[in-house]
Amino acid sequence: MEETESVAFNKRRAEGLDKSDGPKKVLPLKDRKLHPANTICYLQGMQLSLNVGITSDGVIMGTGMDTQDTSPSVLLFFDKRRFIFNAGEGLQRFCTEHKIKLSKIDHIFLSRVCSETVGGIPGLLLTLAGMGEEGMSVSMNGLDPLVNVWGPSDFKYFVDAMRSFIPAAMVHTHSFGPSLGSDGISIPNPMMFTDPIVLIDDEVVKISAILLRSNASEASQLNNENCPLLNARELDLEERRNQFSEPLLQRSPNNEFDLAVKPGDISVIYVCELPEIMGKFDPKKAVAFGLRPGSNYRELQLGNSVKSDRQNIMVHPSDVVGPSIPGPIVLVVDCQTSSHLQELLASHSLSNYYGDVSGNPPGISKTVNCIIHLSPASVTDTNDYQKWMTRFTKAQHIMAGLEKKNVEAPILKASARIAARLNYLCPKFFPAPGFWSIPHLNGSAPGALSEAPATKFCESVSAENLLKFHLRPYSQLGLDRSGVPSTISPSEIIDELLSEIPEIEAAAKQVTCFWHGDKQAKEDLIPMLNNNLMIEEPWLDLSTLPSCLEDISREDMEIVLLGTGSAQPSKYRNVSSIFINLFSKGSLLLDCGEGTLGQLKRRFGVGVADDAVRGLRCIWISHIHADHHTGLARILALRRDLLKGVPHEPLLVIGPRQLKRFLDAYQILEDLDMQFLDCRHTTEASLEAFDSNTDTSPWESQTSTENGTNAIGHMNQDHKSTLFAREIPMQSHWKRPDYPVNNSMVSSILRNLKKVLTEAGLEALISFPVVHCPQAFGVVLKAADRINAVGKVVTGWKIVYSGDSRPCPELIKASHGATVLIHEASFHMALYIFAATFEDALVDEAIARNHSTTKEAIEVGDAAGAYRIILTHFSQRYPKIPVFDETHMHKTCIAFDLMSVNLADLHILPRVLPYLKILFQNEMIVDESDGIVNVASAAN
Repeated sequence: MEETESVAFNKRRAEGLDKSDGPKKVLPLKDRKLHPANTICYLQGMQLSLNVGITSDGVIMGTGMDTQDTSPSVLLFFDKRRFIFNAGEGLQRFCTEHKIKLSKIDHIFLSRVCSETVGGIPGLLLTLAGMGEEGMSVSMNGLDPLVNVWGPSDFKYFVDAMRSFIPAAMVHTHSFGPSLGSDGISIPNPMMFTDPIVLIDDEVVKISAILLRSNASEASQLNNENCPLLNARELDLEERRNQFSEPLLQRSPNNEFDLAVKPGDISVIYVCELPEIMGKFDPKKAVAFGLRPGSNYRELQLGNSVKSDRQNIMVHPSDVVGPSIPGPIVLVVDCQTSSHLQELLASHSLSNYYGDVSGNPPGISKTVNCIIHLSPASVTDTNDYQKWMTRFTKAQHIMAGLEKKNVEAPILKASARIAARLNYLCPKFFPAPGFWSIPHLNGSAPGALSEAPATKFCESVSAENLLKFHLRPYSQLGLDRSGVPSTISPSEIIDELLSEIPEIEAAAKQVTCFWHGDKQAKEDLIPMLNNNLMIEEPWLDLSTLPSCLEDISREDMEIVLLGTGSAQPSKYRNVSSIFINLFSKGSLLLDCGEGTLGQLKRRFGVGVADDAVRGLRCIWISHIHADHHTGLARILALRRDLLKGVPHEPLLVIGPRQLKRFLDAYQILEDLDMQFLDCRHTTEASLEAFDSNTDTSPWESQTSTENGTNAIGHMNQDHKSTLFAREIPMQSHWKRPDYPVNNSMVSSILRNLKKVLTEAGLEALISFPVVHCPQAFGVVLKAADRINAVGKVVTGWKIVYSGDSRPCPELIKASHGATVLIHEASFHMALYIFAATFEDALVDEAIARNHSTTKEAIEVGDAAGAYRIILTHFSQRYPKIPVFDETHMHKTCIAFDLMSVNLADLHILPRVLPYLKILFQNEMIVDESDGIVNVASAAN
């Protein structure tokens, strides 16, 4: 592929004008007729989930249980209704793994608004909107659609942030509680924190919210000293964040102080009450009262009095119907801090539900059957909380806060099984996942209290993945562990593998020999699927290495592929993220899709992953699509917490300009402790201008459109064939002004970037535009030269990441001489499998979506002279491994989630590929047929 060769692409999509991927029309609300008496209801969890229908259950949904990275979720399940409490990162992937249909969800409730509880919402909204008429519509205003998302009043700030990358039509807020001003300042009515707020009240369930605010107890300690009134509209974002670091007080009309609530400070207790079950109708008593069978029987069962058919009397329901059974009651409690706990203990909103209150009038007290505690152990282990639990005398307490004992039980068993198999075949490229590495259990969670656990005053059970609490039928009321998945161990998975593919044992031994220089490893014979022999290709000659790999150390650099799928998470592949491990010099993240933190913890273990987050030097985001950045807030929030009280600099985040709008809006909700730099300021021309201290900075020229000025800092003056050259229409869109630039601030951040790169042993980080969507970029990482043991200067390595892109001259130019090119390959072309019709359909689809096929990605690497190519960002139509023809992969490897490629092992990388084909021989057959069906559909 020559640099000047014209490559087809979707211009309208690249300019942001292609609406083919937009959300489908809003769907009408389905008529779901319900009969509460015949409803099955249960609670079950992703850590917990509740289920209601002819049966009703609460179910713990195990999201975050093994990785400790996100809040548990709870599913309230009815036959025809689904309610989920909290939607942290990984919710979609969990539902896919455990066959929970997203299209059946009616309501999502948030117990608080922060990265732990809302991280899964953007991806969920986009997925549901894409389901079309087979799926569901999304709303947050409680009016028309099938799904409503509810949260306390600060939820509006998260919704405002999402609007930067989710169409406004898909996002309608439904918040409750005290009104927060548009500038983030709240002067709440204290009554809003005492009275329960009824959200849903129908024939199936009544759900109410009780609000808890942090720091409430501090208000009583403040005197009536003058407090200056602050005009929030005069404050910029940074000042508003600083302002929120302390309680903001205002005078009420009676000259008393009300405590203002910061965004993110509100926690919610949800009270779920099922209607009572009417007593049994007694026909014999009805006959005795002179009633004939018919409509009067029904009226009495509905609670209405009727006149006797044979006697001149009125017959009341109590005359012929047995006593009613009270409906089950479930509480979902999220009490995050000691301040929230003091508010909880002082609240009277739950007094009717306490079993130890003797002063309540008859019929007022209610019996709580189950309480799901989402509160952390630092709160639930205190004496005060334990004593509060004892006030519910008949409740089953389920402790669903994150517990360390759960880290050994992977929630995503399908991907854990694949990881164990890959580790058996090639432990160097596929290390054992962190959840099977015990040492990290010795670490302590950030923010844990130092005091010893309090005496347990109340009996409770620990939450387990998919643990249920049956609510109906009433005869089955109680816990049900039948759905809790059995634990798996690596040895069990390997025994299964050896039984299924006996030849994999010999393959694993031969792969191991690649690292030991064994003579057997140099034999030409490689076992194949049908007991024949495969001849090793001549391109596997290892005699030549790039100079940058001479005497390379294993502590130099490692590429960890955290997410290798596209669009949305699947059972086997998470969405895009690449961890660049520089060992003692820190690390970088290239893209940060939903679930990135969870993947880090699966790869390294909980404790070591926290160390990795502490050591982050920079996060680089390629473009604004949700599968590349919605895990960013969670990573930044964790780093903020881990480094609290430790001197440090804000983390540098480099991304497209739309990302700044999201981060600015989100930081009203919680501080992310970061510093943003536009990718345009890290292009080659911009950095050269910065280094040369020119009077006219490249970012000034970006907004200049007069007299044909090249708006991208003259980056492409010598490459007029580029799609972004001055004469090409694409360039006018790329240079479109967006927000005013503070040149002095940009210069300061660029100086900080240079300092960060130097400390990390890097010479440069250079962004370059690619063809995908507006403001899409790839990136080059160049290591500084080093001196080897004999004093020779060795050129630094070069890593190039394409982001999402069609093949384009900018990408080829940037990849010249790359040590590793990590290239997206969303659409795979198996030349030896598909007919030409299917190949053409795949290319057409890749062009329509501005992605690359496998063949095109390899051609880019060949044209650029890259030493090794790693293919990633696979369409989820290839759930485990895409079919491939290894004759086109002479310096290429296919990426898998959690795959780790050390620079010292690059020379071996292509040799492993044929053995992967042995490992996935059965899956590849299935996936090929699926691919043909999908391609045929696309062609039609």
